[in-house]
Amino acid sequence: MASDAPRKVLVPIADGTEPMEAVITIDVLRRSGADVTVASVASGLQVDASWGLRLVADVLVSDCVGSAFDLVSLSAGVPGSANLRDCEALEGLVRKIVSEGGIYAGICAAPAMILGSWGLLKGLQATCHPSQIEKMPADTTVVESRVARDGRCVTSRGPGTTMEFALELVEQLYGKEKAEEVAGPMLVSTFPLHEDGQGIAKYEVFKVVAVVREVMYSYPANLTVKELNSVSWTSNKTPQILVPIANGSEEMEATMIIDILHRAKAKVVVASVGEKLEIVASRKVKIVADMLLEEAAKLEYDLIVLPGGIGGAQEFASSERLINLLKKQAESGKPYGAICASPALVLEPHGLLKGKKATAYPAMCSKLSDQSEAENRVVIDGNLITSRGPGTSIEFALAIVEKFFGREKAMDLAKTLIFI
Repeated sequence: MASDAPRKVLVPIADGTEPMEAVITIDVLRRSGADVTVASVASGLQVDASWGLRLVADVLVSDCVGSAFDLVSLSAGVPGSANLRDCEALEGLVRKIVSEGGIYAGICAAPAMILGSWGLLKGLQATCHPSQIEKMPADTTVVESRVARDGRCVTSRGPGTTMEFALELVEQLYGKEKAEEVAGPMLVSTFPLHEDGQGIAKYEVFKVVAVVREVMYSYPANLTVKELNSVSWTSNKTPQILVPIANGSEEMEATMIIDILHRAKAKVVVASVGEKLEIVASRKVKIVADMLLEEAAKLEYDLIVLPGGIGGAQEFASSERLINLLKKQAESGKPYGAICASPALVLEPHGLLKGKKATAYPAMCSKLSDQSEAENRVVIDGNLITSRGPGTSIEFALAIVEKFFGREKAMDLAKTLIFI
């Protein structure tokens, strides 16, 4: 299917959907030029996804009946997988896509709970989250690949493999060259390796490397976090973290940060800097904030962290209330951070990187007054943390977890996510 023609993709979401799996897939496929329809199986367009995130679909699944799609991708989550599985309209749509020669995909619990229960993995090789292996059908050969493709069926293991999963879907729709074209600007650390023409996508498995704690430590190989002027990040109670979002924010970055920090048991406040709770992110994913920034500004935070996206960063930079919050945070010695465009477009012009080492999205690094550490994927300098882009977001979030909760907690989360 290596064609530049737009492909039509269906991504269903439900109450309890795992937001990283849904949002990363939507974002990456839209970057490739695919026409992605986000469809709710709930009674309305808004769904309460897992880990404190609320997403808004484009349409209801019932609106898609009769439409043609080249690909359907099913995310997991609890009870998201069950809600998708039990939707008769969705099952009918998926069976129609399969019968018409389309690509069908599932990640995490979805291969076992949805595709397997519908009989769509019969005789195939497939993978799933390790906790779901016993639920896979007896007539399916379970493999431990991070991503597996057998014919028109693509499966993957969990939130930490979603980037690879989404890029495999891009390759199936448009070819390997397009997938590589999409992967590069996102700063993805690895790319699929295909072996023996067997139709199973083999991804390089990350390996934990030795730690040189004085200045640098790593999660997987080549996924580096450089720390300078180390100080303790402490909280008298559960860390309270502010994540502002705005129209044009990068949805993958925002979602990964929010999701992972919620998993770590931090108290995360998602605040819209606009006039409405609902924002439209850079790839048109709609996210609903917990409150407006005006209300959020009344609270105290152990960390304020900004996602990227050029449009979102520009909104942040023009928000006097947010800039004042950030300056107060920095002046009091409390942690603050940013990823992608935000270090260069928000922190730098407002003097919040003065005397600090930082990194940013590669195309934005020329705007940093000190670029000496900009090649690192994540940089911590005292109470400041910065990172480069979508492909470094999990490392960024895990580094925050380590600073507040310790390395063991961060590594346990990395394994739970199937990141390592």
